[in-house]
Amino acid sequence: MRASQRDADTLMAFEPLRYGARHLLATAETQLALLPENTVQSRWVYQLDVLHAALDRLDELHEQWLQTRDALPTAAKPGTPDFDDALAEHHAESWSHLDDWATHGKALREINSAARRARSPLAPIPAPAHVQRSAARR
Repeated sequence: MRASQRDADTLMAFEPLRYGARHLLATAETQLALLPENTVQSRWVYQLDVLHAALDRLDELHEQWLQTRDALPTAAKPGTPDFDDALAEHHAESWSHLDDWATHGKALREINSAARRARSPLAPIPAPAHVQRSAARR
């Protein structure tokens, strides 16, 4: 019973993010490609691959759930055993892929933070402090 509730809660928490997840992944991949090599964590590429695979599988499972739901008897509504059992099975099948997002999703934040700290090729390189002090005295 607890696992079933955990699965349902996890899916409900992720659902608002699922629609923007591909955009988040594309942004992280773009940022990662532009980062200087010495700032890149070697695990980030692997983590983004895991997130892509998990999202693909979650999308497939969502489509399967819609087909299953539509194939249920007309009397199967939320709160009936037919509906609730099918939904619990969907939640259980989704959980490990949601866990991948919970485990590896932090890579999106880490890549974004690294990109925000990285120097932009468009920004001028600041002069060393001793040059700035000399110019200020003149």
